[in-house]
Amino acid sequence: MNRILLASMLVLCTSAVSAQPQESRRSGTANPRDNVAVAAVASARSISFSGITWSVKSSAGELWGPGPNNFSDDPGNVWVDAQGRLHLKITYENGVWKCAEVIAQTSLGYGTYRFTIDSEVANLDPNVVLGLFTWNDDPAFNHREIDIEFSRWGNADDPTNVQYTVQPYTASANLQRWTQNAGYQQTTHSFRWTKNSIGFESQSAGNTLKNWTYTRRTGIPRPGGENPRINLWLFRGAAPQNGLPVEVIVSKFEHLR
Repeated sequence: MNRILLASMLVLCTSAVSAQPQESRRSGTANPRDNVAVAAVASARSISFSGITWSVKSSAGELWGPGPNNFSDDPGNVWVDAQGRLHLKITYENGVWKCAEVIAQTSLGYGTYRFTIDSEVANLDPNVVLGLFTWNDDPAFNHREIDIEFSRWGNADDPTNVQYTVQPYTASANLQRWTQNAGYQQTTHSFRWTKNSIGFESQSAGNTLKNWTYTRRTGIPRPGGENPRINLWLFRGAAPQNGLPVEVIVSKFEHLR
């Protein structure tokens, strides 16, 4: 999670054929043995977004997962605008690419996790990953990780650009990749987590773009200390292929019982 794994690309057959990286860990705090990094987590700033307090991840200049990358709590990387929308931005400063992640300071358990995106995310740079997910540092139930991710995982020729995942992603039945077409300036992405299923759905203007239901009972995590998280990062820590900063706006997060 906080180390680089050298892995080949795993070819998965879903609704479209696509390459999925063997290493795509989403989050994680510092290694508990790294006192400097742990102190950075404790001192990170917080923001209020959609009625929830979120911690802003800071790696204090170190490289942390996912990626690994340098995660910054600078207001130039994470901020909430006058409309209450969350901005995450990958920036380049003094020779360093800086990424962004926010972590809700509450655990919500079963229910619907809904994220509204006010940015065009179909054509993100191939090395950029936008993650909407749950995570617990406790490894039980594969960190209770449920993901909606936008990325081509470094492959500019990959026709797919979104995936739904119930960890572990290495089980082909746990991952569904698909293509979100360009042109949508606002989209809503959600998963409904129950003890019997996890139902994913993406919409725009009330129209369903994609849905998928995961029903493998033994693979569905049980709630316990996980947090909603949102991150914007660079796959394997590689710079954007176009060399440009990247910004994504999340206008709303909702949790519905």
